[in-house]
Amino acid sequence: MKFLLTAVNAKYIHSNPAIYSLRAYAGVTYEQHIELAEYTINHSLQSILTGIYEKKPDVIGFSCYIWNIRMIEELLEELPKIMPRVPIWVGGPEVTYRAAEFLEQHPSVQGVMVGEGEATFLEVLRYYLEEPISLSQIAGIVYRDEKGRIIQNEPRELTNLDRLPFLYHNLEPFTNRIIYYETGRGCPYRCSYCLSSIDKTVRLRSFSVVREELQFFLDHQVTQVKFVDRTFNCNRKHAMDIWQYLIEHDNGVTNFHFEIEADILSEEELALLAKARPGLFQMEIGVQTANPETLHEIRRTARLDRIEHAVAQLKRAGNIHVHLDLIAGLPFEDYESFGHSFDTVYAMEPEQLQLGFLKVLWGSYMQEKAKDYELKYLTTAPYEVLSTKWLSYGDVVRLKRVEEMVELYYNSNQFTTTLPLLEAFFARPFEMYQALADFYEDNGYFVTTPSRIYRYQVLLDFILSIAPGEHLAYFKEALTYDIYLRENAKSRPDFAPDLQEYKNVITDFYREEAENHRFLPESSQYDARQLQRMTHLEVLQYPVFSKEKMAELKNGLWEKEESYFVLFDYASRNPLTYEARVVVLPLNNGR
Repeated sequence: MKFLLTAVNAKYIHSNPAIYSLRAYAGVTYEQHIELAEYTINHSLQSILTGIYEKKPDVIGFSCYIWNIRMIEELLEELPKIMPRVPIWVGGPEVTYRAAEFLEQHPSVQGVMVGEGEATFLEVLRYYLEEPISLSQIAGIVYRDEKGRIIQNEPRELTNLDRLPFLYHNLEPFTNRIIYYETGRGCPYRCSYCLSSIDKTVRLRSFSVVREELQFFLDHQVTQVKFVDRTFNCNRKHAMDIWQYLIEHDNGVTNFHFEIEADILSEEELALLAKARPGLFQMEIGVQTANPETLHEIRRTARLDRIEHAVAQLKRAGNIHVHLDLIAGLPFEDYESFGHSFDTVYAMEPEQLQLGFLKVLWGSYMQEKAKDYELKYLTTAPYEVLSTKWLSYGDVVRLKRVEEMVELYYNSNQFTTTLPLLEAFFARPFEMYQALADFYEDNGYFVTTPSRIYRYQVLLDFILSIAPGEHLAYFKEALTYDIYLRENAKSRPDFAPDLQEYKNVITDFYREEAENHRFLPESSQYDARQLQRMTHLEVLQYPVFSKEKMAELKNGLWEKEESYFVLFDYASRNPLTYEARVVVLPLNNGR
């Protein structure tokens, strides 16, 4: 007998820990009866149908989430046509909170495993192996009996997380993919848009167990481990024990990603985090909104002043990648209010600012309040907001365009010099991205294009439309600096300064550097030509490499100074931003 556990992931680099956990929990006694199949939403329906058919399963199980439910529902329509006698089971958050309704809508489905599935799946598996158990005896399922009636069994007790086996003893299936790891389930908070608020019982995996599993990742030099704990630091001791262990046993390679609540970070925790190797940790922090009335309505207890303090401390340490989230479409937040929330979060200077849109999930309190909020949203997944009492559909469309600009220009980290200077021409950062979005729309510029230089040229066109002409030379140099800060571009952009008159100076520099290694001591084994390929030497008239002098320029002091020679060292990069090391060279103005 073969039970095929099937996952449809959003991207290839993702994995589905749920199906691996179900198989692991079943243990060696039953693993011969379990096969896993992972696809992505980019696969065609036909290719997935073919893949499932050729595996010849006796029972099929689907792991259902917001990103894959539409494709899975299509599969549920077609599978009975080619495999009419194969029972189908589903589980996951997309079906847990509407199990009976889902069975009514999909007559091909035998049952739903509700909530945490490890123990439930094991019993369902034993049922198909004709062990002495019936479906009526299995807690945590809603199923269709022999007469076609939908039966809802009693709920299953919550899982003791220490009983869950480790999923990753064999890392081969996860080559070039993200490792997802959990040390806790449940959440103490009650945010109305989130399903985690339904399970308020926080359960943690014992540190003695976690420590061994983390060491496995470290020993095998896994590239990245993403903790899926909903609020990782809700238990201070648990969080600090893990952070301390990872800092002390850092292998210099592995990165760990956490979703945390910033306003409960203590000074002790912040001091500990400041000791981490740059690039060891990433912190994702859900701010969601800066509107006090909205925060109260969505039942968030977050204190904005504490969040700002914690983020400032993390940024000051300079060793942790900070990712901040906002949600558009929340109650009492109109377009103007969201703009101010954006400005508040933007001022914290995160490495990533995710501008997301409310998704009205099955089983959430937000779904219950939809009528009160005049909340209109997509009928099918991802159930994204279309309008609210406070936000029109036109507002949502405009915010979508702002989101695209934030992704292209801020989150790409490719314009870290130019954007702060451009902000000086606007009253607020939100207005800048709004104007840039309108510029794209009005001029028919492409949002999706493979050309990186295209983004720079469009931004320069935008600058020409809003900035006085005397600033053009400075902005061209800022854009040039941004390009070479990230890569030694093979094609020099048209707006970059002409280096022809400095050709001999540049040649002399690399010849001398190959002999004396003054600025690139770690590259002593390379000759001049090799050094030139590994680095880039730029000549600039403005000090774009200096934040202090940039601040002066933003305040209107735009006088040209003497030439600056700037070396970009691509062998030494910032582990958080991937920017090249920058060395300002004393080359006597190239003479």
